[in-house]
Amino acid sequence: MALMHIATAENWYETESRPDGVTHIGEPHIKEFYRCNIWHVRGRDRDLLIDSGMGVVPLRTNIPLLTGRPILAVASHSHFDHIGGHHEFEERLAHPAEADLLAAPTRKATLADPYVTDDIFTALPPAPYTSTEYAVKAAPATRLVKDGDVIDLGDRVFEVIHTPGHSPGGIALWEAATGILFSGDIVYDGPLVEDAYHSDGEDYIASMERLLHLPVRVVHGGHFPSYDGARHHAIIRAWLTEKAL
Repeated sequence: MALMHIATAENWYETESRPDGVTHIGEPHIKEFYRCNIWHVRGRDRDLLIDSGMGVVPLRTNIPLLTGRPILAVASHSHFDHIGGHHEFEERLAHPAEADLLAAPTRKATLADPYVTDDIFTALPPAPYTSTEYAVKAAPATRLVKDGDVIDLGDRVFEVIHTPGHSPGGIALWEAATGILFSGDIVYDGPLVEDAYHSDGEDYIASMERLLHLPVRVVHGGHFPSYDGARHHAIIRAWLTEKAL
């Protein structure tokens, strides 16, 4: 078997500016199904980071956008592909149901076991990374947020929507002024994971029914490309119809 190419820290991440002061940070050497979307939102007084990827390469030292300003790092939930870089940030927000995992992550609880193998990469992270030894570092939440709480950036306000189903403490962030929804892993335009060890089918349906009625303009999900409000409603309606059969 041919040896897999090893990437450098300098080319591990890529960034893309989006409208509305949003920047997408991606890890292009991770296969699409496993690749978390990392979202940065510029605010007047502080910035927002939604999820932080696998953490196999330092995030802040390789993304200049993440230095020089206060940043609130939000965990949409506590699976390995979303919280690997959270320990790099001083202010870390999460739902109470995810707090124990953030404070004491294990390979099994974060789903690193069984998902993290060399097969999820198109190029391996640089040394000293090894898939068999990969583990998320502890990053206890410094602020717990629940349904209806707001995250204030000074000139932008995001409402926390508790979206259990994929994970007990999954959250989405809703900016009513712009119609932007950061949906985490409860809904995105790709195969949804509904069978994790702590997923709950009834909760998933309730969360989807709730998100269906939001007047969204654009959805930035935890995986796969962003999409508009029409696609958002189509995805959820099709999913709910399938569940009703």
